[in-house]
Amino acid sequence: MVFAPDTEVALRSVVNLVNSAANGSEGLASTEDLDRFLAAEGFSGSRTRDDDELAGVRRLRQQLAALWTADEDSAVETVNRLLREARALPQLVKHDDWDWHLHATTPEAPLVDRMSTEAAMALADVIRGKEMDRMRICESEDCDAAVLDLSRNRSKRYCDTGNCANRAHVAAYRARQAATS
Repeated sequence: MVFAPDTEVALRSVVNLVNSAANGSEGLASTEDLDRFLAAEGFSGSRTRDDDELAGVRRLRQQLAALWTADEDSAVETVNRLLREARALPQLVKHDDWDWHLHATTPEAPLVDRMSTEAAMALADVIRGKEMDRMRICESEDCDAAVLDLSRNRSKRYCDTGNCANRAHVAAYRARQAATS
């Protein structure tokens, strides 16, 4: 394990949020799309379920996506700004199937504040651990999706949004076959 379990879950949610706009797609086109995303990611708490909430999450997505290519100082600036804007106050909580873990907002805080704080707290762990090299962009030539490499040997090269790894492996196999023919 590289990070605490709640940090890994938060980081995966960040990747899924960032990749909801990968390769020119728009996975959060409506409030219904946001509902599905939040359910899949296990977000709870208050919601307004309106267009302003959706717009706020999309803005957050852009800010988080920029972190995948940011240097450490820029990432720190963004993480600190997100925590300040949400008035984060870290505290230990236990709920649902989760044992003690950190929350830094209340369940009543606006959705975008809860999402940005959770992302910022997880990214703070990445930065503090000098692990930003685990945040990459997919190596497939036709993909711009975010990759989070939580493997022990830091070997993950392709995203989880489609078949990028499979296509690369098939192409490499065909190239090897052609070279031996």
